[in-house]
Amino acid sequence: MESPIITILVVEDHEVMRFGLKSLLANVDGFQVVGEAGDGREAIEKAKALKPRVIVMDIVMPKMNGIEASHEIKIALPESKIIMFTSFETQGYVFAALAAGAHGYCLKNVTATNLIAAIRTVDSGAAWLDREIAGIVLGHIKSGHAQEDVDSKKLTLSPREIEVLSCVTEGLTNNEIATRLLVSVETIKTHLKRIMEKLEVSDRTQAAVQALKQGLVR
Repeated sequence: MESPIITILVVEDHEVMRFGLKSLLANVDGFQVVGEAGDGREAIEKAKALKPRVIVMDIVMPKMNGIEASHEIKIALPESKIIMFTSFETQGYVFAALAAGAHGYCLKNVTATNLIAAIRTVDSGAAWLDREIAGIVLGHIKSGHAQEDVDSKKLTLSPREIEVLSCVTEGLTNNEIATRLLVSVETIKTHLKRIMEKLEVSDRTQAAVQALKQGLVR
């Protein structure tokens, strides 16, 4: 039987932030912080050695960024869940973070309550999209930019997926979204999963990844 304890690896290059995250999560019932890392390469090593159930992953770090590290970790440890954790609110960094194909995405100004909820959600096998991240994605779509390159892997969502994303920006839980849209919670989880899959493969996200690798994202 799987342990009820959620083991967590904290990956963050700023020591004060890393200490704060460890202190917060270590005091949550059912959580156990099993390790920490200050850059992407160390994150890969620690993840392979510790096999945490959840990894809270910073994006911009020395030696190797969190996106590249996440890709390698996902190959080596497909059962581990990754939450991208970034302080950048510009579209470039947000879309680069989304391209990592992680199970959750949060800005660093996320409340402790929501970060804890995000960790529990992704550990359960569901997806988590922070309301601020959802707002940035929704703003991009509504601006019409996603319609410019019709023949490519554009970022387009169905009307129902946009409804779900709009509800996320309001801070509604999956249960509350399901109640509003008169569907099951499992249906909402499926919509969120599909939204993330579209974000991962869209041209917008892939361009952002390349810009991040070249140090051009601002």
